[in-house]
Amino acid sequence: MKNAYRAFRQYSCQFRKNWLEYLILFGGLDILNQFLVIPFFRWITTFVLQAGEIPFISYQNIVIILTHHPLVVVSLLIELICLMVIIYGEFMLLLTGFREIGLPEFSWRRMFRQTKETLSLLNFGSLILLLGYFLLIIPFADIIFRTPLLAKIQVPQFIVDYLTRNAWLIGGLTLFYLLMTMIGIRLILTMPLMVYQHLRLRAAMSQSWQMTSKLRWLKFLIQIVLMTIIVGSITVVFYLMIYILQVVLDLLPGKLSLITAIFNLSILQLGGEVLAVWAGTIILLVVVNPLTSISELATTPEHPSRGLLTSFMLVFLVIGLATLANNTFYMMGTGIKRPITISHRGVTEKNGVQNTIPAMEKTSKLKPDYIEMDLHETKDHRFVVMHDENLKDLTGVNKTPHELTLKQLTRLTARENGYHAKVASFDQYLAAAEKYHQKLLIEIKTTPHDSKQMLQNFNRRYGKRILQDHDQVHSLDYSAVTKLKNINPRLTVLYIQPYNLGNPQGVADGFSMEYSTLNQDFITQAQWQHKPVYAWTVNDTDLMKQTMYNHANGIITDNLGELNAAIKDFTGKQSYANRILNYIIVVPTSGGIEP
Repeated sequence: MKNAYRAFRQYSCQFRKNWLEYLILFGGLDILNQFLVIPFFRWITTFVLQAGEIPFISYQNIVIILTHHPLVVVSLLIELICLMVIIYGEFMLLLTGFREIGLPEFSWRRMFRQTKETLSLLNFGSLILLLGYFLLIIPFADIIFRTPLLAKIQVPQFIVDYLTRNAWLIGGLTLFYLLMTMIGIRLILTMPLMVYQHLRLRAAMSQSWQMTSKLRWLKFLIQIVLMTIIVGSITVVFYLMIYILQVVLDLLPGKLSLITAIFNLSILQLGGEVLAVWAGTIILLVVVNPLTSISELATTPEHPSRGLLTSFMLVFLVIGLATLANNTFYMMGTGIKRPITISHRGVTEKNGVQNTIPAMEKTSKLKPDYIEMDLHETKDHRFVVMHDENLKDLTGVNKTPHELTLKQLTRLTARENGYHAKVASFDQYLAAAEKYHQKLLIEIKTTPHDSKQMLQNFNRRYGKRILQDHDQVHSLDYSAVTKLKNINPRLTVLYIQPYNLGNPQGVADGFSMEYSTLNQDFITQAQWQHKPVYAWTVNDTDLMKQTMYNHANGIITDNLGELNAAIKDFTGKQSYANRILNYIIVVPTSGGIEP
């Protein structure tokens, strides 16, 4: 513990001596990713998909893309290779910078030149190995180098939720992550070795494996964890100090409290970025210290050239002014709108059985804007209200909806959350919703067993009523979205998108997006096209507030009461201190630079 604290003080001293260089290095890469690299690759991905007449990539069309669109596949692979090279180059620049900063002969030009030389160590044959290496070290890399580029590489939360429903899957997943963590920490010195000893990738991985043998990897892990805890604690104290200060300043008369709130929020954001760079510097020094003596780094630095410093300050000034304007609007409550509330599968706080009429009747009393529910086609080409493709979990019957007639299905009893209710036909469910004047968000589930006329039958039976009731439709099957829009252009049909990869496009009237990969950029671009974006399934108060901060049009949730309380807290009249507190809650899950 003493050694860790001594290292913490030593590395903090190193940061204090060279803080400007570290800020330019980290901040410059962050700005480059946020405003150039990420938008460029999103545009390229969108362009490639549009050229191949592919609206989105999802598990439903991945086989078709692989077998029928070879040029798209090749283009996306080339894009992936380019992205890997950019990530590799950024880490090399970061590590080269850490070796160079503080040396008497330090110059930014030489740092870039040496980074270019290290890029030559990467050849085509090692690209696959590099991809595997990145997947292993990304959890540690994101701690060291907090960047929106790495934030894009994640497993959607709904997949994690699915994998953690079964005890065996949870155990297997835990063992998998432990194994990946072990291998990742053993290979953590690979890139520093490539930079400092000019080893090629395979040789550097082998050397890293040897240097972390005999439990020496545990020292790295303990130091990284301890440094993260220390820096995290200091960050929490800093945020609390700003909040408590604003609580006192809210007592000031007139507009003074508003002015101080805008100033304090800006200080909080600036301080948060500096603390993030400080944390990254300390943890990266933990990694590179065995290869580069700290005494070599502790000399008096040569500050960046006037031209580079001026350029960085101009960019920082533009971002700062945009942030100041955004903070003013946020503190005044301008642009903060109440999102559409949508009850997922018609239940809230486990008040009944999903997709059943009794649950819908109880949930409608909380006045959600929409109740989301699911439809499957039956054996006799009717429609039953059911989410799962197999009835066993809810009814105990090991059958699929297309194997039974509607009459057979509506005789079944579904059980969940300590309740039971009859399986409902869509006619019954729609009639009950109309009785309570409850609008619906209807998800059309598709399977390979559906009839060819399913969507025509759906529109013929329910199209007029859906329009009269101002209901909406959405589907995970994009072909169903396009066909339904062709059949009845007046219907509001949204596409359920499980992963945010490119820019919003296609014929859909809007998007239901899985929340963990949804970001403000996608929402803004969709809204420019006058297309709403609903986030699903958001069940945590903090995530609800983050989604509102990102201006999503609607929130799909299993906890409607909690959502209503979060909306009241976030959009209602509140003190400036509470607005700062709400922002603090949003910050940890947003990541990157917020303009």
